[in-house]
Amino acid sequence: MNQLNEAAIETDVLIVGAGPAGLFAVFELGLLDIKAHVVDILPRAGGQCSELYPEKPIYDIPGIPACTGQELVDNLLKQIEPFHPTFHFNEMVETLVSLGTAEKPEFRLTTSMGKIFHSKLVFIAAGGGSFQPKKPPIPKIEDYEGKSVFYAVRHMEDFRDKNVVIVGGGDSALDWTLNLQPVAKSLTLVHRRAEFRAAPHSVTAMQELVGAGKINFRLGQITAIEGAEGHLSGATLKGNEGSEEKLACERLMPFFGLTMKLGPVAEWGLQLHENLIPVDTEKFETSHPGIFAIGDINYYPGKLKLILSGFHEAALAAQKAHRYVYPDKKLLFQYTTSSTNLQKKLGVS
Repeated sequence: MNQLNEAAIETDVLIVGAGPAGLFAVFELGLLDIKAHVVDILPRAGGQCSELYPEKPIYDIPGIPACTGQELVDNLLKQIEPFHPTFHFNEMVETLVSLGTAEKPEFRLTTSMGKIFHSKLVFIAAGGGSFQPKKPPIPKIEDYEGKSVFYAVRHMEDFRDKNVVIVGGGDSALDWTLNLQPVAKSLTLVHRRAEFRAAPHSVTAMQELVGAGKINFRLGQITAIEGAEGHLSGATLKGNEGSEEKLACERLMPFFGLTMKLGPVAEWGLQLHENLIPVDTEKFETSHPGIFAIGDINYYPGKLKLILSGFHEAALAAQKAHRYVYPDKKLLFQYTTSSTNLQKKLGVS
């Protein structure tokens, strides 16, 4: 426990997952003066709400008759601003080592980007698990992954002055088409049909760029790629009518959707139930003291996979977290409507 890496990031709680449950956990922990860092494999906060249905209306959030997935995420982010959480996107927590005891838990966690966290507690709020990209059926695509084939943008400079091909018709494909167009040497968007699943304003903006000759749009699919030592030089486009066309391609970004897997969490020594994490319903703690699971990733009798359930679970888990973080401090339950102390923390007093 004393041989921690000097570069380790110290925090009270490391939250794995930046979906609604993880974001609301930041709020509940913040009210109790518990600091949190948040890690998510996606490039932004929101989890399924942002990635799968940002424009889809949600009708079962208490007190909100209707809102889109993205509106809910935006409001949650605004709600936690007073607590200044630190986000680490495009990263996956890969390993967890327990350093403490049942009475005083401590953990050392490392991410896919090499970051090391030293955290008193861990909140797993990873939805159905970590999102993994669905890969297109292109021969030998694995040889190019991480060098010239990417499923997310970590550094926009990697695309500067490159011939970029983006494949897909959803929000991710359109968003990165618009964001990378100013830095790319050339950009071609490929989709199998002329209709898109993306937000209408993004589609309109893309079509305007096509009309202005600033990007290219092709109907069809990429069937082959070529290059040497992981570096692309071209791609073969098969059109809907069967014709083939060679595209200049130094960077390929396929956006074929996401699939959810439990991922490295399955290797952390926790009890599992059909790929879910069993918890108690008093504090939503797992089989390992100091590790909590909230939201869709947990299991208990009567569990409902609703966003409001995740909010409830986050609130109770935070209460138990306070006992770990401040073992000598009595927790006084307070309401935000009447507590001037809580209102000061929220900046509304």
